[in-house]
Amino acid sequence: MSYGKVLSTVQVDGAATVPSPVVPISALSTSSDPTLVLVQPSALINLLPQLKNYANKPIVFQTSSLDSQLPGDHSQTLLALRSLATILYSTNEQQAIANNAIAAQVAKSTGKAVVHFGEFEQKVFGQPSSSSSAVQNGSNGVNGKAAESTPTQAALEAAYAAIPSASPYSVFGETKAPTTVIVALSGNATAALSASLPAKTKLVSLNLYRPLPAQLIRSFVTKSTKAVVVLEQSYSGNGKWTPLFLDVVGAFAESEDEAPEKFLSGTVGFISDAKKAVKDINAAIAASTSPFTLGVLPAASAASSSTPVARPKHEATYTNLLNEVFGSRLWVANAPTSLLPPSNISSTSPEYALGHVLGSEKKREELRAAVRAVLALPADEASIDEATAKSLAAWLADDRTPSLGVAASSAILASDSTSPAINKLRDLVKAEGAEFVRKSSWIIGSEVWAHDLGASGLHHALATGADVNLLLIDTTPYVLPSDEDAPAPGAPRRKDAGLYAMNYGNAYVASVAVYGDFAQTLRAISEADSFKGPSVVIAYLPQGDVDSTRALEVLKNTKKAIEVGAWPLFRWDPSAEKRGKEVFELDSEKIKADLRTFLDRQNHLTELSNRLPKFGEALESGEGTKLVALQKRKAREAFDALAGALEGPPLLVLFASDGGNAEKLAKKFAGRARTRGVAARTLAFDDLPLDDLKLETNVAFFTSVAGQGEFPQNGRVFWKDIQAGKIAAGDLANVNYSVFAMGDSHYWPRKEDAHFYNKAGKDLQKKLVELGAVEAVEIGLGDDQDPDGPQTAYKIWEPAMWKFLGVDNFESTEPELEPITNEHIKIASNYLRGTIAEGLADKSTGALAESDGQLTKFHGIYQQDDRDIREERKAAGLEPAYSFMVRMRLPAGVCTPAQWLAVDEISDRRGNHTFKLTTRQTFQFHGIVKHNLKPAMQEINKMLLDTVAACGDVNRTVMCSANPSLGALHAKVFKFADDLSEQLKPQTSAYAEIWLDKKQIAGDAVKDFEPLYGEYYLPRKFKIAIAVPPTNDTDVFCHDLGYIAILDEKKELLGFNVTVGGGMGVTHSMKSTYPRLANVVGFIGPEQGVEVAKAVLLTQRDNGNRANRKNARVKYTVDRMGIDNFMAEVEQRLGWKLQPARPYTFTSNVDQFGWQTGHDGKRHFTVFIENGRVADEPEKLYKTGMQAIARAHKGVFRLTANQHLIIADIPPEEESTIQSILEQYKLASVDFSALRLSSAACVAMPTCGLAMAESERYLPDLIGKVETVMEEAGLRHNSITMRMTGCPNGCARPWVAEIAFVGKAPGSYLMMLGGGYHGQRLSKPYREAVNEEDIIKILTPMIKQYALEKNDGEHFGDFVIRKGIISATTEGKHFYDGEFPGQEAH
Repeated sequence: MSYGKVLSTVQVDGAATVPSPVVPISALSTSSDPTLVLVQPSALINLLPQLKNYANKPIVFQTSSLDSQLPGDHSQTLLALRSLATILYSTNEQQAIANNAIAAQVAKSTGKAVVHFGEFEQKVFGQPSSSSSAVQNGSNGVNGKAAESTPTQAALEAAYAAIPSASPYSVFGETKAPTTVIVALSGNATAALSASLPAKTKLVSLNLYRPLPAQLIRSFVTKSTKAVVVLEQSYSGNGKWTPLFLDVVGAFAESEDEAPEKFLSGTVGFISDAKKAVKDINAAIAASTSPFTLGVLPAASAASSSTPVARPKHEATYTNLLNEVFGSRLWVANAPTSLLPPSNISSTSPEYALGHVLGSEKKREELRAAVRAVLALPADEASIDEATAKSLAAWLADDRTPSLGVAASSAILASDSTSPAINKLRDLVKAEGAEFVRKSSWIIGSEVWAHDLGASGLHHALATGADVNLLLIDTTPYVLPSDEDAPAPGAPRRKDAGLYAMNYGNAYVASVAVYGDFAQTLRAISEADSFKGPSVVIAYLPQGDVDSTRALEVLKNTKKAIEVGAWPLFRWDPSAEKRGKEVFELDSEKIKADLRTFLDRQNHLTELSNRLPKFGEALESGEGTKLVALQKRKAREAFDALAGALEGPPLLVLFASDGGNAEKLAKKFAGRARTRGVAARTLAFDDLPLDDLKLETNVAFFTSVAGQGEFPQNGRVFWKDIQAGKIAAGDLANVNYSVFAMGDSHYWPRKEDAHFYNKAGKDLQKKLVELGAVEAVEIGLGDDQDPDGPQTAYKIWEPAMWKFLGVDNFESTEPELEPITNEHIKIASNYLRGTIAEGLADKSTGALAESDGQLTKFHGIYQQDDRDIREERKAAGLEPAYSFMVRMRLPAGVCTPAQWLAVDEISDRRGNHTFKLTTRQTFQFHGIVKHNLKPAMQEINKMLLDTVAACGDVNRTVMCSANPSLGALHAKVFKFADDLSEQLKPQTSAYAEIWLDKKQIAGDAVKDFEPLYGEYYLPRKFKIAIAVPPTNDTDVFCHDLGYIAILDEKKELLGFNVTVGGGMGVTHSMKSTYPRLANVVGFIGPEQGVEVAKAVLLTQRDNGNRANRKNARVKYTVDRMGIDNFMAEVEQRLGWKLQPARPYTFTSNVDQFGWQTGHDGKRHFTVFIENGRVADEPEKLYKTGMQAIARAHKGVFRLTANQHLIIADIPPEEESTIQSILEQYKLASVDFSALRLSSAACVAMPTCGLAMAESERYLPDLIGKVETVMEEAGLRHNSITMRMTGCPNGCARPWVAEIAFVGKAPGSYLMMLGGGYHGQRLSKPYREAVNEEDIIKILTPMIKQYALEKNDGEHFGDFVIRKGIISATTEGKHFYDGEFPGQEAH
């Protein structure tokens, strides 16, 4: 594992020297490889203020304890860096080499900082040799018996598996029933004791200090264990208990299990006599001496091995911590030794200490004035050199940075200038004690001060605004009100010093607990020191006035107080707002987690329900609850309307919208109106009782168009009633109105159709004038073709509305609410759970919440309704006929006959008695109503299949060539497809919880950890296809990622050419969207395929456009970055480069129908199932016939990417049986025209919510008409790929067809020509809008010309390009170049 950059605070070979470990984020490695930073232990404390920024960066901090002031001392390292997720410890160079590799791999895979420290020479280590081993004895596990694996633990497990020479810990001595367990983070202890352990003693030597799960620690101990001894090399400790000792004791504080009788802490120095060391340990256990010393500590001032370490008071924990962080800068202003007050004033009085601090600050102000005086002198009078002047100026600009103070002080003391100003400055420093380096001033007190905030000095400090820090240590343990130790009801109540300070508004306030969250305590005292003004740090230290308190008791009490909220951990920094940061930071992890869960699952979703239509209905418990809620809403709206009318002009905003754009703009307009004091409310056209319209004062209408200038669905009843005369002329005389219409002028390119552009809005405008309404602002016509789309006209229309309403001079200071997007929904979903389970239980509606509709896609489910009866149900006052489409995950489209029968049965029992073979080689059910949804999912699971990731922003079903002649090769490629599907599958357990009641029939329950996707998943869907030349039946170039199998002369698999960047989805008239074919980027071996897929997926995850879903697919990422840059990042993640692509040839992308023989002699029959719909129709008994075949067939079924079916692996002796069944149900014939056999259509109407026109139900009829033309031209057996979709999302991949139609409105299609027959070239738009008459009129002469003038073997797509009928599309970005040549021709 290599590093992208190596930095060092001292000169080391192979590293760039830096002055400080505080490296700018911009200076870190820009590659995917981590940055290595070599740091001296003494410099680590400088990292504290920036540690939070580094924690989530791939950095390895490496430090050697041999370079500590006390050689071998771990104190400085663990003080500064113990809050980081991963800390590795090495006792020698051999371990250091292995742990260096572990650290680099973990930092790279997690993207988080790692610490590597120990006793080794500081240098840049190479790779571990395969023969080296750091495992001394026994265990080599990371998690032990840990209940669950975190991302860091998972990364460590992978790293240890890849680097066998590394080990997280080693075990020596008794392992089954030890009475004494020694846990050591000490090379000295391990070296001396491992070979000298007495009986019944177990030694666990740690090489991995973080993560150290509590359950793992507890696993070291058995029921027979009486004592646990923790040995460390922390010589300058900042408290009674050392870091590892607190971790070990804390592990038992979290557990209800009985803890060992004794926990002892030992400090290990140099051990020359192992036997004596063992005796000292036993003596300490017998006498319960803790802490104790083992060996000789490396300092003259250290206690000898026979003298126990001095035990400081608990309060000293905080003062020692301050000393470690601030060193010589620390000044405890009320320490008895620092003050010599008059005899009648206590030296520790907070008031006196504050006065002393203010006096010191006055002295510093004199120093600043003296420096300003020096710098103000002319150069000839100052008599100081330029360097000294710069040092003084830098200090004056920032007198809080210690290094600038040291530089200024040194410069002035070294100056030989005799200038009076210089002399005065020098005297201030020498004689009067003024200091350039700012002291960290602290006043330390106890909870007693909280009884009288005036006497504590707190009030005075806040009132003066002094730059001083107050540390108030609270030693009163948390007790329940019912406990014996609870204060009496009448006892004096302490004031909340923190709240008091926060109310002042000028102070930094923090609540900390060193034994609850050490890292938060460090961060708080560091931030307090940096804050310009008073700081109050309230510190919890239960029973701190009782020095004999056991560590376990302190940890348990601290943990309890924090978790129940009695002592919340927080930081409040009023200066943070100016820096764009949060003023209040809640640091209590459990409270924060509970709060986050509540907010994510409740408040955030409530916000969604208020801002997205109909969101909340599925969460109601029944009709009664809905009625009450409706009554409350009506009352609230009435009140708001009344209150608003008193404050500003009333405004009703009405919208009619199918796609949602007009609705979003209307609601945005209403929201802006409300911020200006306008009493605005929004409704759909059809939701307004028509009689109420005449009662309105100001009305803004927003409408898009549907079909041939018709009103959208939710505006048609309104419009019909208007046309029917339900409002008489003159009824709207008191109504001021304006219309904003939204359309696309290119939708109707023919002159005779131009009046359809924005027809709905224009018709409404005309009718309102007839009814006597007063036009407040001229109609706005939003056009998709304008430079900014509809916004071009809207930016003119909206200000005119504000002027009319009299609010044009208002300037809002409130930012607009960020619109709720799929990204918000995903992150708030708790790994795809949302409120799906609650929605399924709601019997009051057939729908799920709108946000859950986005989440169910990840579960393979789309919410739909029957659009054929939508109008009738609305007229009857009913909600739409909601149902669900369920798509299965079926890698490579392979299933067994038993699974086919189960699918058939589910479609009858739960669906609409049909099912679909899709263009992604899987099954799709339609018409499953909500109460049948969960049973259907469970039945799918019983057949050992699932629907996970069949949809959603993840990798979807992996496609694979279904060519029956491939034989054994197909088995290999199918296995590869299956591996890809499994490796890239989301890992959330939400699917098993919601649909299977946590009981998975097939496979093990997965964990809520998404190593590939993270909480946000991908920006958009991700599709993979595998093609085996010469057949490109999967349209491999149409996918985000593709694999083209490369075979040798014996038809054996050599590997794959890789393709990247394909995609089909487009938005009509939005030229920033376009189809794209993938680039061939190189060749790989079969074993490298999954690794490449992950690298491409991760590159898209981290670089895809999450701000605009219309430009979020891989194709746009590739074009934005450039294919070379995209692949460079992929190869960086891989750590190796792809080989040059190998030659290959495609000859077709259609299926081969009828009987074929594989290399193994088995027979295969490809059944033509038109557009993949498995249903019984007259003369087409697909459903019944396939049931009979499934009962008789002993092989497998292969679904093709063209929506047909291969009955595969039929033994020759069973061919006659299958043939007779095919003939019985009239499925044996494949004597269809080549055009029909080469066609494909998506589902579209009536179930697909995105469909703009018919597709599956219409294409067979259209082909029948075109077939007549083909047969007249003698082309019945000439294959031309013709595809149709109901919308531009391209499910049937029309953008590569030779002839294609994409729905724009009922009966109207975008027509395209010129696609490649092999799927190797995109088509191009030929006519913008055609109906059936136009299609036949266009194709008839074109097909006849093709019959007469085509070259031998020339395909239709190639012909129309050669003849200049259409130009070739060379790449996706040029899709629109030369579009619509058929507009003029026809």
